[in-house]
Formats: sequence, C-alpha cells, structure tokens
Amino acid sequence: MITLIIHLCISLCFWIGNLLNMTEKEDTCSPTGVLEDYFRSSDSETCSSKEPNNGSESHKNRKLRSRWHGFMQLLRTRSKKPLNTMHTLNVLNLSRRMSGSMREIISKFGSDSDYGLKSPWKNFSLYELQVATNYFRQENLIGKGGYAEVYKGCLRNGQLVAIKKLTRGKPEDTTANFLSEIGIMAHVNHPNTAKLIGYGVEGGMHLVLELSPHGSLASMLYGSKEKLKWGIRYKIAVGTARGLLYLHQSCQRRIIHRDIKATNILLSEDFEAQICDFGLAKWLPEQWTHHTVSKFEGTFGYLAPEYLLHGIVDEKTDVFAYGVLLLELVTGRRALDYSNQSLVLWAKPLLKKSESRELVDPSLGDDYNSRQVNLVLLAATLCIQPSSIRRPTMSQVLELLHGDFSCLKNVKKTRISFFRKASREELTNTEGQKTKPGIG
Repeated sequence: MITLIIHLCISLCFWIGNLLNMTEKEDTCSPTGVLEDYFRSSDSETCSSKEPNNGSESHKNRKLRSRWHGFMQLLRTRSKKPLNTMHTLNVLNLSRRMSGSMREIISKFGSDSDYGLKSPWKNFSLYELQVATNYFRQENLIGKGGYAEVYKGCLRNGQLVAIKKLTRGKPEDTTANFLSEIGIMAHVNHPNTAKLIGYGVEGGMHLVLELSPHGSLASMLYGSKEKLKWGIRYKIAVGTARGLLYLHQSCQRRIIHRDIKATNILLSEDFEAQICDFGLAKWLPEQWTHHTVSKFEGTFGYLAPEYLLHGIVDEKTDVFAYGVLLLELVTGRRALDYSNQSLVLWAKPLLKKSESRELVDPSLGDDYNSRQVNLVLLAATLCIQPSSIRRPTMSQVLELLHGDFSCLKNVKKTRISFFRKASREELTNTEGQKTKPGIG
C-alpha cells in the first residue's frame, strides 16, 4: 500500500510539472498560483515578501486552492504531521485521502490520459539496483552526503547510472524528502542539469540518474590519475554557471540548489557539467526574496556566511558555493581539505595580491590560458564576498567568464585587484586580434 501511494505521488509530480509547462498565465487560480500559496503558507520557514499584486480572492479560487492543498500537504517536508501516517497504522486513511485529492484534481483539470498521469520514469526493483552496483559495494561509492550516498552503477542494457540512496533520517522524513526531490526534478529540464531516468522504493528510497564514464567533477579533479586539462575546467565552470542561471531565473519557479559542490556536478561524455542532487533544493516563488531556514543543512567549505549566521537562503547562497567551486577548478584543492583548512581562507590573501600563478593547480604547469584563469579568479573573488548583496548574479557571472566587464561598472576597482589584471589581459587579447585576425 505504501509503495502504491508513493508511485501515485511520483506520477502526480510529473503531471503537475507538465501542467505548469502548459500554463502561460500565472494567477491565483492556476496550478502555479496554488503552488505559490502553498509555499507562502509553510509553517516551518519564514520569508521576506514583496508587496502582493493581487486583491481579495473569490470563493471559486479559494475552493480550487483547497483542492490542491490536500495533495500538497502530503508533499510538505516539514509540516506539523509530515507524512507520519505513511509509516503508522493509519495507512488506509492516507490512501483514502490521497485518492480523494487525486479525484478532485483530475475532475477539475481533466482525465489522467489528458495530462500524462503515468510516470515517465522507470520503477527499478531493489534487485536491479543491487546488480547494477554490485550490491552497493564501497568501490562504487562516488559521493556521500548527510542523508544519502551516490553509487556508480551499470544497468543490464549497459547504460551507466548514478544511484542516489537515501540512508539517514526518520522514515517519514526520508519519504517526504524523496518526494520533494522528485517533485523538483519534474520541473527541471536543461542541458546542464542531471537527467532522472528512474527511481526505486523497494528496500529504501533510490533515485537513478544518467551517468557518463567520467563520473563527478570531484572524482575527476581529486580521484583521477590523469588531471583535468584547463580547457575542460573552464568548460565546466561555464556549464555550471549556465545550469545555475537556469535554476535561478528560467525555471517555472526559481530554485535554490543549496548544495553546489564538486561531488554534485556530474560530467557528460563531452565533459558538459550537469548539476545533480536536489535533495536540499528550495523553491523561491516570485513574491519571496529569501527563505529563513531553521534546520542546518549543507556542506562545510561551501556555506555562505549569511546562512551560517542567520539561516538566510537565497540565490546568492548558491553564488557563494559556486565561487568556492571556481577556486577548486583553478587550484585543484578541495573546499575543505583533510586538515579542515578552508580553501576560501587559504585563497583570499593570494587573491588580494593578484598572485594568480600561486593559485593555479601545479599539475597544470604552464599549460593553461592565463586570461581565462584571471577571469575565473575574478568571478570567484566576487562570488565569495562576505556580503551577499555584493555578490554578482549568475547572469553577471557568465558575462565575466566571457570577458564582458560591463556588469562591473558600479564595483570599486580598487577593492578587486583581479579586475585590473583581467582587464589588461582582455586589452592585450583584443589588440592581438586586431593585429592578427586569424588568432582567437
């Protein structure tokens, strides 16, 4: 019964994603508007809100919202009763409640065949996942977090996959987090985000993602004998920035990833960066400027100061973590090494002195593009600013990585030593193009 209910939830997650894609006008009576209201009503987190644009709502809109609210309550990860009934003797009551919500939604918007209620993802058995990972052997472990482990696997058809196995937490919390992540991934579709191909709920909660032989950025940057060339590192930096820009601005709802790090960047066959692991991700509706989170989660070494001090989460939280990732790409050092030394604290004095050569990974030797290195270090310098309002947006970061300094017109150059150095490199490169047209 529990497994059936989870399957229904997953199918509805995909169906809601399709419905949101078809909805162009966003108002209080649309599914998007209802989802917004759901997040506004969250009782475990507070938000900073802009002035609302809509007036008082009609009885019809309130009735529609109540229909959606019944289902959304089941997906709330921190409600007063977060899916507890799924793991108690009240399973039958939950089943009736779920069925009622489904009937109301379908009767309002159409039949399941009209909106693709059937999940497009494959439901893997526990045996299939065990065979793919050699029974979750330690040598296949490619990533580990506070609540999950990620294993490299190979399906019977030869396809390589990354299998995320939720390992910790109360059963009801694990189920809620699993459904929440599925719900977010149903709305995400971009070349620089990981592709979900299936899931498994037998013997625990599992997510199955596409994986190339390269694995994660962490495995290539720190675990591979052959070091990544600079050109590939720069491509990864740009690809990750594009993925974050999509999440922050182009998705149906703004998404804060909250766990950007080297292990959560998968690499495709041609080394295209793909952001994965949305277990800590948060939706940020249009009216909200930020979340204030009470539960401390994340990875040390990547956490922004405002989150550590006040629990504030917004897009700039991801920007800070991305800045740390840029430093990892340039230096080849971990965000937090085995002696617990912070990469940010180590790099800041060198960034202030414009000592780019001392920051570059020694394994690269002189085989790197100095102009690109300076641009990446400039972006990293801005991204790890202690004050979130002084950090750039991801659209500005992409401009910087491509040598466009127009977004820095309001930045005091004296405070960013790499600005002058990168500018000189850009000027030299531009002059070289004028004198030697064939050289890029």
